[in-house]
Amino acid sequence: MIANYELIVVGGGVAGISIGVESKRLGLQNSLILEKGSSHSMTIREFYKDGKRVDKEWKGASVETLGSIEFQDGTKESSIEFFDNLIKENELNIKYSSDVESISSDANHFRVATTDGNIYQAKYVVIAIGSMGKPNRPDYPIPPKIKKVVNFNIDSAINGEKLLVVGGGNSAVEYAIELSKISDDVTLTYRKSRFTRVNPENLHNLNLLVESKKIKLKTAMDIERVSESESGVRVHFQHGDFEDYDRIIYSIGGTVPKEFLRKSGVELDEQSKPILSAEFLTSVPKLYIIGDLALKSGGSIALAINHGYLVAEAIAKESRLT
Repeated sequence: MIANYELIVVGGGVAGISIGVESKRLGLQNSLILEKGSSHSMTIREFYKDGKRVDKEWKGASVETLGSIEFQDGTKESSIEFFDNLIKENELNIKYSSDVESISSDANHFRVATTDGNIYQAKYVVIAIGSMGKPNRPDYPIPPKIKKVVNFNIDSAINGEKLLVVGGGNSAVEYAIELSKISDDVTLTYRKSRFTRVNPENLHNLNLLVESKKIKLKTAMDIERVSESESGVRVHFQHGDFEDYDRIIYSIGGTVPKEFLRKSGVELDEQSKPILSAEFLTSVPKLYIIGDLALKSGGSIALAINHGYLVAEAIAKESRLT
């Protein structure tokens, strides 16, 4: 038997929880959140080191939050606790370990299928998955023998290892800063000569650590390939240079799940980003996208919360009219 809902939300991160809370408070009681991870807020859980600061706003840009959710700056742990409480207080219906495989629609309903064989129906669907759920990988292949020491977060790093962090954004810089606490040999490499996407606080902290020789920089440097070495991984830079490391950590952003969106009927632009109306509506009627995928550049918790509120309000208004 296929379960029927008024609203299905794909993704249990900040945006997904936000629309779950706001839609319920606006009268949409029959809703379901499908999250492929084992818990909510998986981006914060997986890509934030314990104790790491979690900001409401990005790069200090002031964003006034709408709706009823009053999130404040905190740590990884306090932020997870905040969303834990929101879920419990609002009795949100979340099914974890539910990876959505396809979204199809007819004149009246969406049909949402998960990889475990379950099928759900809904009048409205909101895609609220973050791009970091699928980290970018380098263009060159990773030999199978070194995959254990080629990572996309810092959880596996061991005290005293010689470490290379690859990337030019805030996450890459924050990874390098955190790793400098457990290793005296941390290098951050970026293909460009300057860090133009890093917020002032992170850049200041990085510069202090570079000046004190706790972090080394390799800028304006491309990596051509990686191979096995006696210590772990050999990194081959352009111009024939190479160096051996115990571990390499990539932080080169996330990718838009374009094939999933195309299969769902969503029109994409030249950069494979979804084409959305001002109300976050896709080319498919009653199918919305919020959160990271709805933005051209970096998002924030405040923006994700606002997206959830605005779409919940639009759906609740339309439901009252139909």
